[in-house]
This record gives sequence, C-alpha cells and structure tokens, in this order.
Amino acid sequence: MSEQSRRDPRPWVPNEPRPQVRLTHQDRDAVAEVLREAYAKGQLEEDEFDERIDQAMRAKVASELVPLTTDLGVQGFDGNTPPGQAREERSRGGKRGPNDLRNMRTDNPVEKVGAGLSHASAFFFPLLGPLLVLLVSPNSTSFMRRHALEALNFQLWWLVAILSSVVLSALVLPVLLLIAVAIGGLVLPVMAAATNIMGNGWRYPLTYRFIKDDQE
Repeated sequence: MSEQSRRDPRPWVPNEPRPQVRLTHQDRDAVAEVLREAYAKGQLEEDEFDERIDQAMRAKVASELVPLTTDLGVQGFDGNTPPGQAREERSRGGKRGPNDLRNMRTDNPVEKVGAGLSHASAFFFPLLGPLLVLLVSPNSTSFMRRHALEALNFQLWWLVAILSSVVLSALVLPVLLLIAVAIGGLVLPVMAAATNIMGNGWRYPLTYRFIKDDQE
C-alpha cells in the first residue's frame, strides 16, 4: 500500500487523471468489497446495497465507480497497490484480508444458487460444473465467480488427493487415509453449498489452489 494511502484513508479513487480508463474485473471487485463492508456495518440499506453492486458490476470506466463510495468514508481500492503486495501485507498481519472468501456475503438469489451449484456439482459433474459457471457467466459478480473458482480448485485437489491416497494406502499408509479423504470429498462440498445458499462465503480448508485468484 502506498505511503499516501496509509496517511490519508479515502474511498476508492481511479487513477486520477485518467477517469475514462476501461475497468477490469479486479477494479469492479475491489469496489464491490468496499460496498459489502459498508453494508455489513449498516451504512447501506439492502436496496441501496443491491443498487450500488449492480451499478459497480455494470460500470465500464473508472469515473462511474467514484459516486458509489464517496459517501461511505472507508478505505477502498486506490488502483495503485499491486495485488501481490496487498497479499503480502495481509499475511504479515495474520488476519483475513478484505477479499477473503469467508468475508463475502450476498442477498442475490441467483448468486446464491450459482455459487452453491458450483460446489454441489462435485456429486454430479465434477470439474465441469464450476467450469460451466465460469464460462457461461464471465461477467457475473465476484461472489459467484470466486466461489466457482474455489469449487474448481477443491475438486482438482480432491481428485489428486484420492488418487494419491489409493497408491499410498496400497504401498505404505493405512486404508484410514483413503477413507478420510473420501469422507472429506463428500462432506465439505455439502457444507460449502449450504453456506453459499445462505448467502455467506466459504473457503475450503487444507486445499491447494492450482488456479490462483488475483483477489486473494
């Protein structure tokens, strides 16, 4: 984070003298996180929150995002901190960063169902389910897109873990390892889907993420 942003916390501001620069998903997601934090604190009513989130996801240029946070008085994405540096600062602090999946929340039923189905697809269309959500909804909100990516990473990790457990159980380790991995693959997706259906974020424990998320 720059020295200026530490001394002078302010709402999200685009790279100021170029307000017409086209936005990226990362820019929209950063503003969405500021709005979610404000909603959680009670600064925004539900209808205001939904309206601003919708405007943020539809925004094309940086100047369209400024009015969405100017009255909140919270620290937002300033467009100048490299994602890698932000991740390093959060890890040093030992706390969840503002973009941690477990901090996310939504009241949109489409987001809830889409994210939940990404996890539940482990029982019907493993790997294909999350990929389908990512492919058919490239402009979906951060909540749905990031949970589909989380589900994809877990299903990839579980596949590697179950195959490794079969080999290791036959050679060295007891069958209990295989059973533990199998139970995890059955229970955790159910917990993830239920959590998303309730509108809350979820992050799988003990999971290696093959596909990295720039927002974490």
